[in-house]
Amino acid sequence: METITFMREIPIKKQADVFIAGGGPAGIAAAVTAARMGAQVFLAEKGQCFGGAAALACVPAFMRFSDGEHFLAGGIGREVFDALYGPDTDYTSVEYPVNAEKLKLIYDKMIMESGCRFLFDTQLLDVQVQDGHIQSVILKGHEDLFAVTARIYIDCTGDGTLAVKAGASWEKGDGEGRMMPATLCTLWNGIDWDRAVVELGKDPDARMLEQAFRDGVFTVKDPSLPGMWKLQGPVGGGNIGHVFGVDGTEEESLTKGILDARRRMPEYEYYYRNYLEGYEKSGIVSSASVLGIRETRRILGEYVLSEADYEKHASFPDEIGRYCYPIDLHAVTPDAEKTQYDEAYQKGYGKGNSYGIPYRCLLPQNTDNLLVAGRCISTTREMNGSTRVMPCCFITGMAAGTAGALAQDCSLRELSAEVLRNALREQGAYLPE
Repeated sequence: METITFMREIPIKKQADVFIAGGGPAGIAAAVTAARMGAQVFLAEKGQCFGGAAALACVPAFMRFSDGEHFLAGGIGREVFDALYGPDTDYTSVEYPVNAEKLKLIYDKMIMESGCRFLFDTQLLDVQVQDGHIQSVILKGHEDLFAVTARIYIDCTGDGTLAVKAGASWEKGDGEGRMMPATLCTLWNGIDWDRAVVELGKDPDARMLEQAFRDGVFTVKDPSLPGMWKLQGPVGGGNIGHVFGVDGTEEESLTKGILDARRRMPEYEYYYRNYLEGYEKSGIVSSASVLGIRETRRILGEYVLSEADYEKHASFPDEIGRYCYPIDLHAVTPDAEKTQYDEAYQKGYGKGNSYGIPYRCLLPQNTDNLLVAGRCISTTREMNGSTRVMPCCFITGMAAGTAGALAQDCSLRELSAEVLRNALREQGAYLPE
């Protein structure tokens, strides 16, 4: 490949105690927490709103906030839950529909009231690092390049972009590098919910797929259909269809994937209208501007959380939170055979059960002033199928923000687990003795 050399001087536009890349649920939790603790925080978000997948990719539902007994995503997660659904709402359900516009306003208010500085339309380009110590990050605003310096950096990009550029070790996908498929989420209208079948755990939207396959409705015979979530009135949010073979860290792959998703979406519209009761007059109003990405990189930290930890409901002395979502791995190809985790997902984790997440999962190897939070924390691929969802991102984001604020006079690895856990408890984190 032919190359050029590109060099220029750029201004240091911002200086902070804590820099955060990404304004999804992990980034929101990290930024608000650190700012409330007195740290000078700067957050860069490449979109023009906070919220990550729920706002930009139109993902229509939050997964479980609790284990059926305890509210696990305490602190920031609880604040968001109460503001979005009301403090008296039953928190033990397994899924909650997302009102994206209300959620954006909630995030705006939380960030601005915290005192965190931020910019939208600002993307991480590169990192200046020496011997594992990040000295600055290079950002692209709407038109210009600039640098930001901080003492602590937190990667909430989902893809681990900051960590990779800083020299952290990472893994991606399964043993062959294949990742879970992406989905182009959609907004629908005209649904008769009184007649549409909505029964959790029964996969009602997929019940006529085999007949539709025989009838030649679909160009890709994808047997899995996460389906439609009831939003407001006759409106539904569609987590519908899979786009296989997409690498969410590579622009050519993303370009091909979203074009394929848009081309195939009318097939699902035809299926819903002609094969499922209650959808006869329904139709797609809009689709997300970006694909919903389930899986990319996992940054390898001081500890790699595994499915063995999941099975034994593990606890850790440096535990920063507990979570309970089942291992949820979508098949990497349409014809993939079912795995043990498909049955386990339907069965669930069991009421009152949860596993711990150690602080070491937020500490990337080969770095000294970097934390990760959200989808890219240090886990095996199987465990990532549980930790990747939004309520868990609140948990790890709040822990990263707390650690970043506390580690202004010591290194991240010198930070006492007891001090960190006590600070998290004071902010509402669920951390039983």
